[in-house]
Amino acid sequence: QVQLVESEGGLVQPGGSLRLSCAATGTIFSIADMAWYRQAPGKQREMVARITARHHTNCADSVKGRFTISRDDAKSTVYLQMNSLKPEDTAVYYCHVDLWVHDYDRRQYWGQGTQVTVSS
Repeated sequence: QVQLVESEGGLVQPGGSLRLSCAATGTIFSIADMAWYRQAPGKQREMVARITARHHTNCADSVKGRFTISRDDAKSTVYLQMNSLKPEDTAVYYCHVDLWVHDYDRRQYWGQGTQVTVSS
Protein backbone atom coordinates (compact mmCIF):
# COMPACT_ATOMS: atom_id res chain seq x y z
CA GLN A 1 0.00 0.00 0.00
CA VAL A 2 1.43 3.36 -1.06
CA GLN A 3 0.66 6.62 0.69
CA LEU A 4 1.72 10.18 -0.04
CA VAL A 5 2.38 12.29 3.03
CA GLU A 6 2.42 16.03 2.43
CA SER A 7 3.86 18.64 4.72
CA GLU A 8 1.64 21.33 6.16
CA GLY A 9 1.05 24.49 4.18
CA GLY A 10 0.23 27.68 5.98
CA LEU A 11 -0.43 31.38 5.92
CA VAL A 12 2.26 33.46 4.24
CA GLN A 13 2.49 37.16 3.56
CA PRO A 14 2.80 38.34 -0.03
CA GLY A 15 6.43 38.16 -1.11
CA GLY A 16 7.14 35.40 1.36
CA SER A 17 8.37 31.86 0.85
CA LEU A 18 7.20 28.39 1.72
CA ARG A 19 8.52 24.90 1.02
CA LEU A 20 6.21 21.93 0.58
CA SER A 21 7.29 18.31 0.69
CA CYS A 22 5.57 15.07 -0.22
CA ALA A 23 6.96 11.67 0.74
CA ALA A 24 5.86 8.43 -0.87
CA THR A 25 5.80 5.54 1.58
CA GLY A 26 5.05 1.84 1.22
CA THR A 27 6.00 -0.78 -1.33
CA ILE A 28 7.58 1.08 -4.25
CA PHE A 29 9.53 -0.49 -7.11
CA SER A 30 10.46 2.78 -8.78
CA ILE A 31 9.09 6.30 -9.26
CA ALA A 32 8.51 7.97 -12.61
CA ASP A 33 7.08 11.50 -12.67
CA MET A 34 6.37 13.54 -9.54
CA ALA A 35 4.31 16.70 -9.68
CA TRP A 36 2.48 19.40 -7.78
CA TYR A 37 -1.03 20.56 -8.65
CA ARG A 38 -3.19 23.20 -7.05
CA GLN A 39 -6.85 24.06 -6.89
CA ALA A 40 -8.18 27.46 -5.93
CA PRO A 41 -11.81 27.96 -4.85
CA GLY A 42 -14.13 27.85 -7.84
CA LYS A 43 -11.34 26.85 -10.23
CA GLN A 44 -10.17 23.63 -11.80
CA ARG A 45 -7.13 21.80 -10.54
CA GLU A 46 -4.05 22.85 -12.48
CA MET A 47 -0.54 21.51 -12.78
CA VAL A 48 2.03 23.71 -11.07
CA ALA A 49 5.28 21.84 -11.70
CA ARG A 50 6.51 18.41 -12.75
CA ILE A 51 9.80 16.55 -12.45
CA THR A 52 10.66 13.37 -14.33
CA ALA A 53 12.71 10.40 -13.19
CA ARG A 54 15.68 12.00 -14.96
CA HIS A 55 15.05 15.22 -13.06
CA HIS A 56 13.82 17.16 -16.06
CA THR A 57 11.40 19.83 -14.89
CA ASN A 58 8.66 22.00 -16.28
CA CYS A 59 6.27 24.38 -14.61
CA ALA A 60 3.27 26.57 -15.27
CA ASP A 61 3.93 29.99 -16.76
CA SER A 62 2.29 31.61 -13.75
CA VAL A 63 5.00 30.32 -11.39
CA LYS A 64 8.10 30.40 -13.59
CA GLY A 65 11.00 32.09 -11.88
CA ARG A 66 9.27 31.85 -8.49
CA PHE A 67 8.64 28.14 -7.82
CA THR A 68 11.17 25.31 -8.03
CA ILE A 69 10.40 21.60 -7.98
CA SER A 70 12.99 19.06 -6.88
CA ARG A 71 13.13 15.46 -5.72
CA ASP A 72 15.19 13.25 -3.46
CA ASP A 73 14.99 9.75 -4.89
CA ALA A 74 16.64 8.17 -1.84
CA LYS A 75 13.76 9.50 0.25
CA SER A 76 11.05 9.10 -2.42
CA THR A 77 10.21 12.73 -1.76
CA VAL A 78 9.30 15.66 -3.96
CA TYR A 79 9.63 19.29 -2.90
CA LEU A 80 8.12 22.56 -4.06
CA GLN A 81 10.03 25.69 -3.09
CA MET A 82 7.73 28.67 -3.47
CA ASN A 83 9.23 32.16 -3.43
CA SER A 84 7.79 35.61 -4.05
CA LEU A 85 4.34 34.30 -3.22
CA LYS A 86 1.32 36.22 -4.45
CA PRO A 87 -2.30 36.22 -3.24
CA GLU A 88 -3.26 34.43 -6.45
CA ASP A 89 -1.10 31.48 -5.34
CA THR A 90 -3.65 30.78 -2.62
CA ALA A 91 -4.97 27.26 -3.18
CA VAL A 92 -4.95 23.70 -1.94
CA TYR A 93 -1.75 22.08 -3.19
CA TYR A 94 -1.67 18.39 -4.07
CA CYS A 95 1.28 16.20 -4.91
CA HIS A 96 0.89 13.54 -7.59
CA VAL A 97 3.20 10.58 -8.09
CA ASP A 98 3.40 8.13 -10.98
CA LEU A 99 5.18 4.98 -9.85
CA TRP A 100 5.55 1.23 -10.17
CA VAL A 101 4.68 -0.95 -7.20
CA HIS A 102 6.13 -3.85 -9.20
CA ASP A 103 7.93 -3.87 -12.55
CA TYR A 104 4.60 -4.69 -14.23
CA ASP A 105 2.22 -2.62 -12.08
CA ARG A 106 2.20 1.14 -12.68
CA ARG A 107 -0.08 3.35 -10.60
CA GLN A 108 -0.77 6.98 -9.80
CA TYR A 109 -1.39 8.48 -6.39
CA TRP A 110 -2.55 11.83 -4.99
CA GLY A 111 -1.57 13.46 -1.73
CA GLN A 112 -4.22 14.59 0.73
CA GLY A 113 -3.79 18.26 -0.15
CA THR A 114 -2.45 21.12 1.91
CA GLN A 115 -3.78 24.66 2.14
CA VAL A 116 -1.51 27.54 1.20
CA THR A 117 -2.89 31.01 1.87
CA VAL A 118 -1.06 34.15 0.78
CA SER A 119 -2.44 37.19 2.53
CA SER A 120 -1.37 40.17 4.56
